[in-house]
Amino acid sequence: MFDLLVVNTSLPDGRTDQGIGIRGDRIVEIGTGLQGEAERVIDAEGYLLSPPFVDPHFHMDATLSLGLPRMNQSGTLLEGIALWGELRPTLTKEAVIERALRYCDLAISKGVMAVRSHVDVSDPRLVTVEALLEVREIVAPYLELQLVAFPQDGYYRCPEAEEALKRALDMGVDVVGGIPHFERTMDAGRASVEALCRIAADRGLRVDMHCDETDDPLSRHVETLAEQTIRFGLQGRVAGSHLTSMHSMDSYYVSKLLPLIAEAKMAAIPNPLINIMIQGRHDTYPKRRGLTRIPELIAAGIIVGLGQDCVMDPWYSMGTGDLLDVAHLAVHATQMGSQVDKRTLYDAVTVNSAQIMGLKDYGLKVGCYADMVLLQARDPAEAIRLRPNRLAVIRRGKIIAETAPEVTRLSMDGRPSSLDPADYMPKGTS
Repeated sequence: MFDLLVVNTSLPDGRTDQGIGIRGDRIVEIGTGLQGEAERVIDAEGYLLSPPFVDPHFHMDATLSLGLPRMNQSGTLLEGIALWGELRPTLTKEAVIERALRYCDLAISKGVMAVRSHVDVSDPRLVTVEALLEVREIVAPYLELQLVAFPQDGYYRCPEAEEALKRALDMGVDVVGGIPHFERTMDAGRASVEALCRIAADRGLRVDMHCDETDDPLSRHVETLAEQTIRFGLQGRVAGSHLTSMHSMDSYYVSKLLPLIAEAKMAAIPNPLINIMIQGRHDTYPKRRGLTRIPELIAAGIIVGLGQDCVMDPWYSMGTGDLLDVAHLAVHATQMGSQVDKRTLYDAVTVNSAQIMGLKDYGLKVGCYADMVLLQARDPAEAIRLRPNRLAVIRRGKIIAETAPEVTRLSMDGRPSSLDPADYMPKGTS
């Protein structure tokens, strides 16, 4: 007897006609044509059952604050930071919590069940930290929220950041963050990477740094991050986010840099939506778009996870909370258009990001948590193309969100009476 049984489903690895039996909060059986008694049975009708989407890079303290105190007119990273600096002193804990919870509702509806959010610690009041620690507890039954102590104004550049970051970690923030390219000098940036890695090593924590989020090809703090990762024995616990300067770096230098990142067992977290929108603002034509070298990182054996970064805040006026939007843009921007490529980018918003965050018992295997998303698509490549409805979002064996299938009714002589977008994949492409 199962509590929940999903039958006639397709899995991301290509298996079809699969059944998944759930008892309590765990997957207890998977098999072809699996049947059995259950309190509830979901007939997936051949649609894709996926592990949850995982967002490894977000800013939940700023989300849904678009227009406060005003709009970003230049569209640049620096004006966004300046706007956030104006808004930050006016923030209240209640307002941050309200916006964050609304965003979590949206993310969950899209099948996102884990988010790593950077939390600004540049304001010594730590209002953002208090708010998101409370949010973490509220959403815990539905979504795993991992928090990064992030000195937005620079670890050394902001006079209060050193002490505030340590207090944030003492309060229960999970990960050490940084922004070395925003320090006053390259040397100060290098020193900040060393100091922050030392803190992480001393406390046994993970590291996730905004690194080289610039068009400057000489911004090379990722090299320092890799070096300090090895020095402090942090292999497998460090991620470099954005890495946009790599887009503009000399290819010979990159040919030396990628093996160093791989040796350090670092992960890379590009954020395609934001990187393409913000970078290259000072260019005329040819115009750089700033997205880091995703195919080359993958080819070097480096784990790549794709992040949403921002949704309707001072840096980015768009965003839906849907990580398939992120993967969809990445396909175009990287020209990774083959079926294999699209499957690789699907992993970047699911299993890879789960590994970066260190999620336990994640995936569609017996013994894992019964966390999964049923999509109105037949396989991962089609899911990226369609960004389809999430028919069911299941967390710990319970359905927490449902969306009706997208079906268009047609009234045309000699044509079908209805249309399902998932029925258009040409045969032989799966």
